[in-house]
Amino acid sequence: MPDLFIEIGTEEIPAGYIQPALEDMGRRLAEFFDKGRVAAGTPQLMGTPRRLVVHIPDIDARQKDVVETYQGPNVKVAYDEKGHPTKAAIGFAKGKGVDIADLTTETTPKGEVICAQVEKKGQPTALILNEYLPQWIADITFPKKMRWASRKLPFARPIHWISALFDGKRLKFEFEGIQAGNTSRGHRFLKPDKFKFDSLKTYLRECKKHKVMVDPAERRQSIKDQIKTIAKQVRGKVKEDAGLLDTVTYLVEYPVAVLGEFDKAYLELPKELLVITMKHHQKYFPVWKGDKLLPYFITISNMKARGQDIARGNQRVLKARLEDARFFYNEDRKRRLEDFVDDLKGVVFQKDLGTSHEKLMRIVSLASTFAQKVCPEEETTAKRAALLSKADLVTQMVYEFPELQGIMGGYYAEHCDEGAAVAQAIKEHYQPAFAGDAVPSTEAGAVVAVADKLDTLVGCIGVGLIPSGSEDPYALRRHALGIIQILIHYDWPLRLDDLIDTGIQTLGAKAKLSRDDIRRHCGELFGQRLKTMLTGDGYPYDAIDAVLSAGIGEFKEVRAKVAALSDLKKQPYFEDLATAFKRVVRIIEGDVPETIDQELLKEEAEQALFRKFAGIKSTVENHTRAGDYSAALAKIVELKGAVDNFFDRVMVNVEDEALKQNRMALLQSIANLFAPLADFSKIVLKKTEKS
Repeated sequence: MPDLFIEIGTEEIPAGYIQPALEDMGRRLAEFFDKGRVAAGTPQLMGTPRRLVVHIPDIDARQKDVVETYQGPNVKVAYDEKGHPTKAAIGFAKGKGVDIADLTTETTPKGEVICAQVEKKGQPTALILNEYLPQWIADITFPKKMRWASRKLPFARPIHWISALFDGKRLKFEFEGIQAGNTSRGHRFLKPDKFKFDSLKTYLRECKKHKVMVDPAERRQSIKDQIKTIAKQVRGKVKEDAGLLDTVTYLVEYPVAVLGEFDKAYLELPKELLVITMKHHQKYFPVWKGDKLLPYFITISNMKARGQDIARGNQRVLKARLEDARFFYNEDRKRRLEDFVDDLKGVVFQKDLGTSHEKLMRIVSLASTFAQKVCPEEETTAKRAALLSKADLVTQMVYEFPELQGIMGGYYAEHCDEGAAVAQAIKEHYQPAFAGDAVPSTEAGAVVAVADKLDTLVGCIGVGLIPSGSEDPYALRRHALGIIQILIHYDWPLRLDDLIDTGIQTLGAKAKLSRDDIRRHCGELFGQRLKTMLTGDGYPYDAIDAVLSAGIGEFKEVRAKVAALSDLKKQPYFEDLATAFKRVVRIIEGDVPETIDQELLKEEAEQALFRKFAGIKSTVENHTRAGDYSAALAKIVELKGAVDNFFDRVMVNVEDEALKQNRMALLQSIANLFAPLADFSKIVLKKTEKS
């Protein structure tokens, strides 16, 4: 079967643009074939900084024929009283190119109408591709596009050539004056010649000859193998770093790993500083021996090394950066870390929330409050770490390397003899900073982290900066998830409503929203993050909804309840149980008495239900208080038979108001048993529920 090959040759495209663009190109071509009635195989995506390539195998040579039905005027309008076609019917048939005798009728919500069935013959696939591909190229998604020279349409970088083959033959279209052809170009420096090809096979063969490794997976593996081999030469290794590896893969067409080294004297600088300088600023791979950094790095060149030229050039660049870093480091250490705190008064955190110094004072207050509740023995350490936690934001080092905030504060705290515990807490108080990141390793650091994240979250929501859609400039969702992870990890008995109220109280007069509105928005945000986390853990969505709807207290309790309910859902009797409990809740209405009058329990079925309820009530409550939610739910299950029997034999909504209210009170008491655990109305049942 025919295949499609397209290559767009450009100036070097930024590394982060390439993979998303390729995915967009493949997706839109697949959609085009699907909508165009053309069967096609799965797109194969390849690319380098200078070329975007899509290959799709097994494509139909023509569109499939299709018969389309068009609705016309109402039958009453289309035919007269004698059944003869009117001008409306004749005009409709003529417009659709069919004989009047071939019209059919169809019943619609608007009545019976006439219809014309029109057969559309499929066009050659090459023809529709020639029409579609220019617009397809114009619509490729990039984070940023620009117009280049006299070109009218914007693109990530200037396009130099387009290669396009269908079934081995050149397609006939052009884009911005560039005619599609069957010619590509080799590596810009190593072998820049043009070369022709007539298939994917010959294209890949010619790419190899012309020093282009076009498959990203092949380049990635080549880089991994090379850096592993070179690191061994200096008795070291390179730690796994998928992000850096992906970036470097899309920086080169022909990867060549080169070993460089730097003066051992720079190893006196914090290793995080050295790593960030090498990885984030220079895209180098640091070389390690265990947890010790070696004075070597590996860079990936886009061409074969000539002697030591490439290594020496990169070494000069790195040395200049490390010299700057050493200067900043030494200058910062001429002052005590505490001396930087007052400088925060001149830094605005957010216009409605005040300066970074004001935020810092709120963090200190919150850290003290939380430490008293969960780790009083760490309060002194937590308060001191909180006071110094933002001081490094105004140091020269963090100004130059913002990725090191918190980390440099920890090093400077150690230099000022603040103590290892305070330094560690400062270093870790931004954690967890991203999905999969670790929580702080000490209770003091965790307290400061919760205080910092909560102040940002409650503060921003308090002044109306509420996340919406993809907009979350202050990363409030990430802060909420971080708080959840910390509290679950340390098993701290801090309830969500208490957390939020403490944050609101600390925010004070800066709040613009009412206390209730802040509570509501914060609660919704935490609920969303909990749901995302628990869904990621594999729990059923309706079990999560049922527990969250019952209220959020302590985060660890929520997860334990979801786990218990999820296990219960696996039981064969669960659906009948959930149906029964739904009926209990659904029938309760109005104000119900708090106590049950046993004298009014007339029917044997309601007496049996009461006895069963009374027999398990204290046990369920004890299990719930102890956090043994599986045991509590297992005990509640024992009510199922009595509940079913009650609904089969007892009428609740009777005329006798006292009898009715007493039966409502019995059902309400049963509902109160499982209400703290889950809202069973949120459970999705496969079976048809009883009315």
